[in-house]
Amino acid sequence: MAKSKNVKINNKVYEKELGRLQIELVKLQEWVKSTGHKVVILFEGRDAAGKGGTIKRITEAMNPRICQVVALPAPTEREKTQWYFQRYVSHLPAAGEIVIFDRSWYNRAGVERVMGFCTDKEYQEFMRSCPEFERMLVRSGIQLIKYWFSVSDEEQEKRFQKRLTDPTKRWKLSPMDLESRKRWVDYSRAKDLMFSHTDIKQAPWYVVASDIKKHARLNCISHLLSLIPYEDLTPEKITLDDRPPQRGYVRPPMEDQTFVPDAHKHLSVTG
Repeated sequence: MAKSKNVKINNKVYEKELGRLQIELVKLQEWVKSTGHKVVILFEGRDAAGKGGTIKRITEAMNPRICQVVALPAPTEREKTQWYFQRYVSHLPAAGEIVIFDRSWYNRAGVERVMGFCTDKEYQEFMRSCPEFERMLVRSGIQLIKYWFSVSDEEQEKRFQKRLTDPTKRWKLSPMDLESRKRWVDYSRAKDLMFSHTDIKQAPWYVVASDIKKHARLNCISHLLSLIPYEDLTPEKITLDDRPPQRGYVRPPMEDQTFVPDAHKHLSVTG
């Protein structure tokens, strides 16, 4: 009997593997900090493709001073008059930093192109200049990693429908998301053209199959770890000395402080 291609990983196995990978991400972080390495990771893909969930799993165990997430809003009127890449450049990493772009300069090749937010001239200029811009980043010492999250039409629709009924995800359904739902083919063509111009040797595109979110997260993190030649620089085990006696301090009366109310004490299980 042929195996189903959509067999999902067991939750316990997933959590165990995710925990193992997150430990490796912490090792990666310490190596980046120690060596002064600079990393930029771009996350692109269709709406509801699973980019945000993967970014969350990558960063939740890491130091936000070392690994930063950049998710820029729509450009202001002033920013629209700047060199297109200018507002992204200000977020590039210094030595010992990792910057993750949750959508990036590729907005111009995707949503701006499909929705008509840029002119043909601006789009063509982006396609010409983007590869050179990225080669310049690589030459400057930045390791540039680009991920495209690929989700099927059917799975994207399921996720959109789920967002309608989940109060914690309703905010994810923006007017732009709803419009993109109607333009599947337009976005497909835009992505194909984008790849044909920007899938360069110095910074290739890596496609993450994301119909099964847990698989996508583990696969992406494993691949990311494989791309960076980090070493385990975990410090030696720390031994805590006995705390010295605390003398000469009297705590102010508890009644003099304003505490947050215990709003959920009625939910406590006793006995």
